[in-house]
Amino acid sequence: MISFTNLFPNIINNVNKSFYSNWLKTVIISEGKKTGDIQYIFCDDKHLNKINKTYLNHDTFTDIITFPTTVNKDIISGDIYISIDRIYENSKIQSVSFDNELSRVIVHGILHLIGYNDRSVSEKKIMRSKEDYYLHLQR
Repeated sequence: MISFTNLFPNIINNVNKSFYSNWLKTVIISEGKKTGDIQYIFCDDKHLNKINKTYLNHDTFTDIITFPTTVNKDIISGDIYISIDRIYENSKIQSVSFDNELSRVIVHGILHLIGYNDRSVSEKKIMRSKEDYYLHLQR
């Protein structure tokens, strides 16, 4: 099951939950996996920075932090925290719509849960390619 939670009122209002759930299930199936319990938590920069400091020892703003809870490698589960503040900011910097940037970050989290990383240049290239491919499927 894929669910979406807003930690703060009015941080994001119009997420089409069924649209995103169906799309993400397609992504997961396309990667040869099954959907487990996936929780998206929308928050602000301050909240996500606190998580970043507490759990990852990083004192930086980020758009997403993913915590896998997968027990069976074939069933994808986890908690995905997304800073809506970063999505707004990054959409302006990248000159893309808020919805496009939100979709990119949402699928980025799923790709992390599946096992893709973005630490090295080559991993980032693969991750971006996967994001672009699945964003194209979304349309």
